[in-house]
Amino acid sequence: MYKGNLLKHLRAFIQTARTGSVSAAAENLYLSQPSVSQQIRALEEELGRPLFERHGPRVQLTPAGKALLEMARPLVARIDALPDEFQRRYGSLDSGELRIAAGESTILHLLPSLMMRFRRKHPGIFVHLYNVTGADGMGMLRSDEVDFAVGSMLDVPADIDYEPIWHFNPALIMSRDHPLARRRKVGLADISPHGLILPPRRLSTYQLVDMVFQQHNLPFRVALEVGGWEVIKKYVAIGMGVSIVTSICLTDTDRRNLAVRDMSEFFPQRSYGVVIRRGAYLSPQAERFIDLMSPELFEG
Repeated sequence: MYKGNLLKHLRAFIQTARTGSVSAAAENLYLSQPSVSQQIRALEEELGRPLFERHGPRVQLTPAGKALLEMARPLVARIDALPDEFQRRYGSLDSGELRIAAGESTILHLLPSLMMRFRRKHPGIFVHLYNVTGADGMGMLRSDEVDFAVGSMLDVPADIDYEPIWHFNPALIMSRDHPLARRRKVGLADISPHGLILPPRRLSTYQLVDMVFQQHNLPFRVALEVGGWEVIKKYVAIGMGVSIVTSICLTDTDRRNLAVRDMSEFFPQRSYGVVIRRGAYLSPQAERFIDLMSPELFEG
């Protein structure tokens, strides 16, 4: 195989591995499907091993394919990023793009000031901001659809690196006329009889509340299960129940309109930070954004 074609073949291979489909890879690469198939066959012939198992229109990596993907992905990423890397070292970085995955609370309460600072410093860099749940964000990281994610993690998988940067206190929120709002200090036993409004049970917040109440041998009752801190605050405000939230989502207006009590005695602080696929190459654009993240900001 002519070595000048190797990079082209590897790009076709990586896209096919990422999408699980030759036709999807061809669409992403702006090539015809036969062209991508031919490039993969050439790579398989050169290496002497099948790289994919074919299952109709879908393909799956063989053990050899998985090994090649692990080796090829960082190499191709570095080659593709070479112009930006050169500019980072020897010039100004005023172009390119950045892809970030984050959840709703992070996008609404943590990222706006960072995005503004980044835009002022690098106005020519185009930012894609994906509003996704934790599971979807992990999938995008593993398939290299995003450069990194910003969010909170309790359990860190072996193939992921998590760098906590900010820490936020847990808080109980109630409507101003809730019976517990008259108390200066509220314990778990006080909360137990009252209905809680929590995110879906598959999410870490629900699991954390469940764990803490179990540790104290106390029952709890869920009055409403709904996603999104903004929605939860709305239903707490109208008296549908109380909730345990992370202070990242509490604005000055929320603290005026709701009764808020610190729950650090019972619940651990939640960290937020950068989530990266282990071994992933960070583009200069991603490095510039991460460099702006300061632990002095947003502590609370």
